[in-house]
Amino acid sequence: MSHALPEVWLRGPLPGVPPLLQPVAHALLQAREEVAELLTDFPAARLAERPLGLASVGFHLRHLAGVLDRTFTYARGAALSESQLAYLAAEGQPPTHEGAVEELLAAFSRQVDAALQQLKATPENSLPEWRGVGRAQLPSTVIGLLVHAAEHTTRHVGQLLVTARVVRAA
Repeated sequence: MSHALPEVWLRGPLPGVPPLLQPVAHALLQAREEVAELLTDFPAARLAERPLGLASVGFHLRHLAGVLDRTFTYARGAALSESQLAYLAAEGQPPTHEGAVEELLAAFSRQVDAALQQLKATPENSLPEWRGVGRAQLPSTVIGLLVHAAEHTTRHVGQLLVTARVVRAA
């Protein structure tokens, strides 16, 4: 995180994002900044390492992009596509080739951008609308999915930050 700037939520409202969705947008932008800073120069060959049985840095990076894509899809009232299901199935096998860290960071960044665009296009009066999640169509709402996307992202960012530090120290 840049020490020259305050945390994202202290930088003021984001243009075009409805007021009730500002915290979701702030959390996603903060996550993107923290992940990008921590993983600068992270060795791609170590993306799949699972110290102490923890989920790997590569898993967290893939999962961050995937979970945003899936939760925002459900928030739109859509079902997951075959490509989204295939991505989900592959999250546990992160790439470790040269350039993989940058590719995974770019994929997460693109997904944050897509999420921000969707937040901007989400009318506040739609927030309490029912949305089904998964094949079982478990009950949620638009706001429930969007807030869950933010909290789930921040949870995985915290886990990723710790795992990356452990891997670097090993």
